[in-house]
Amino acid sequence: MSADTEPVSGAQFEIAAHGYRAVIASIGASLRVLAFEGRDLVVPFEADEVRPGYRGTTLAPWPNRIVDGRYSFAGVEHQLALTEPGRSQALHGLLSWADFRPRVVEADRVVLVAVIPPQDGYPFRVEVSSEYALDADGLQQTVTARNLGADAAPWGTGPHPYLVAGAGHVDDWTFALPASEVLTVTPDRLSPVAVEPVTDHPEWDFRSAREIGDVFIDHAFTSLSYEEGISEVRLTTADGTGVAMRWDEACPWVQVHTADTGVDATHRIGLAVEPMTCPPDAFNSGVDLVVLEPGASHEASWRIAAL
Repeated sequence: MSADTEPVSGAQFEIAAHGYRAVIASIGASLRVLAFEGRDLVVPFEADEVRPGYRGTTLAPWPNRIVDGRYSFAGVEHQLALTEPGRSQALHGLLSWADFRPRVVEADRVVLVAVIPPQDGYPFRVEVSSEYALDADGLQQTVTARNLGADAAPWGTGPHPYLVAGAGHVDDWTFALPASEVLTVTPDRLSPVAVEPVTDHPEWDFRSAREIGDVFIDHAFTSLSYEEGISEVRLTTADGTGVAMRWDEACPWVQVHTADTGVDATHRIGLAVEPMTCPPDAFNSGVDLVVLEPGASHEASWRIAAL
């Protein structure tokens, strides 16, 4: 496909198996469509439109925010571009608008690859591969980073799907989130403040499944419960159908956002669930930050499945 005929969201890779269908767009290695037997499990977007925000993209080399875009690593101060200018933050990494290239394309699996070049604020060369694979248990995405440079590099990753339980909006759905702590943030810039028990913030305590209602959420959660090494969130309609997202202990954090856009067409139409290898501003706090040594690799994965 030539550049003048390629859709706005990039090359399209459709995979299907076991009743599932997914379409991945090359810009940002973005999950554009995921459906089970014709039912959407994530909020989709059109191939020939600029992806709405970060919907479905791959977050790397950090998820969430770096406060003021500034951090120190190995004794060197760095300043990143402020990609969330309204809050003066560096948001969601460097690859969301990169054009990933295919390494593997199969009927039920695709692997897309991009390289982060050394640049102002992140002078490290890291290869990032994003694999999407379908099986009877849903769609699994695996993100692998490999440090191609001569110096150690800070690293974090996560996805950004907006889950859909069924008809209606976020307010109508029941949510189960096995997290006993939440990272509080400032109201204006969403900068991290402190990790606190959800018992101190009952509006964000979803350890027992309950309807979301009009609760606003744009927070990272941790102290997750795992069963046989897997943590799971569930989002369901009144009749019990819905969607689950699962991940292992490579992601000890999960960001949840109720998509409060204030725009009728997009307001609270899906629930962002973003398993993360580290919390917001980890480049400064160092909490759960991955340090990729030269030649080293790191892998994290998560799965979305129909209920």
